[in-house]
Amino acid sequence: MENRAKRAKMHNLNLKEHRKSEGVPLSDAELKTLLGEAKALDLNISPSAGRDNKYDLTPGSTVGAVEVGGLSVVIEPKIGISQLISMACYAIGEVKFRGTDFDFPDEVALPDALALALWNAARRAFGRGLLHGYLVHEEALQTVRGRIRFNEQIRRRFGIPLPVEVRYDEFTDDIKENRLVKAAVARLGGLRLRAQEARTGLGWVWAMLDNVSLVDYRPKDVPEVKFDRLNEHYKWVVALARLILRHGAFESGRGEVRAQGFLMDMNVVFQEFVTVALREALGVPESAFKERYIDELDEDERIRLKPDLVWREGSTYRFIGDAKYKFINDMRFPNADMYQMLAYLTASGLPSGMLIYARDEKDEVEETSYRVRNSGKELHLATLDLSGNLDEILKRVDELGSKIKGLAGVV
Repeated sequence: MENRAKRAKMHNLNLKEHRKSEGVPLSDAELKTLLGEAKALDLNISPSAGRDNKYDLTPGSTVGAVEVGGLSVVIEPKIGISQLISMACYAIGEVKFRGTDFDFPDEVALPDALALALWNAARRAFGRGLLHGYLVHEEALQTVRGRIRFNEQIRRRFGIPLPVEVRYDEFTDDIKENRLVKAAVARLGGLRLRAQEARTGLGWVWAMLDNVSLVDYRPKDVPEVKFDRLNEHYKWVVALARLILRHGAFESGRGEVRAQGFLMDMNVVFQEFVTVALREALGVPESAFKERYIDELDEDERIRLKPDLVWREGSTYRFIGDAKYKFINDMRFPNADMYQMLAYLTASGLPSGMLIYARDEKDEVEETSYRVRNSGKELHLATLDLSGNLDEILKRVDELGSKIKGLAGVV
């Protein structure tokens, strides 16, 4: 009852990525609180012209939900939550979700949508019982179990018979796959989810994983999982768990004002998705197609550049590209991006490269190319329509892949 009363008193700000919300009333305390988190939220705040205590709020490319002080801020992605989750999970593990896997309305907040998706995926994965596996233990016991580690017994125990240094395998559900799922449940469960169904679903998953260890994974240290016929049915729930753990945990505190929430940077999601999807379309391994440094721009090789998309086989560059999460409609392609691409081409020695921008079905823009005077370089500017389901988006990526093969001279 206390949480419901507290939530009822909160000032809800429902915003949309890259869209200005004008004339939003904010008290002095709310404005101060929001300004303190503006950088983390990628939020521009400016006074509304001629309107006291009202402000224009324009989010950038960070989406999600945060509660800070008495404010509940929801930033909805431009492309829709189902598309966002599908693309992000494909980027993490090339997992293809079906439209029916996301049985929630698009207007639901991102943390709630992830909780519901995780619950649905867990029900599918746990349908035949929790996955078990063997864990190797090395410890000192009062009785012999498994194999005696004679070298360690002599080194550590100096010939004393007990305890015995042993090594043994245990068949258990306390394995990496289940630990990832439990950690993701804990991450989302620490938030004030808006949907009762989401809270109920997480509670069910948590109860199923009662005997599994809770591991605190840092976003950059979330482990990968290799799948085979034994754990293939866990692929979807693990992908969602890794997505939740790699992105978005947001907590901060300034005095008595505390904030918590879940945020995702669409720039990162778009770049990772385009990289993985193009690699698949080109049929090349990760070692040959990825983000990497190139340092051949200056003669002393002191200037380091880092394109998003580098196709390199041995010492030979095949293709250079960049993925830009910028929706291009009637605006011109940014000159700064083209200068950047020209530097990449100069360093790599390639005659052409490609800038790939995000777009949706409402955007009207023609793809184009520019021949740079006195350089012999050609800049190709392409767009990737992010509307529709994942299969439709991947089909458009295949078309981009065909163009890239043409630039690379690969049949």
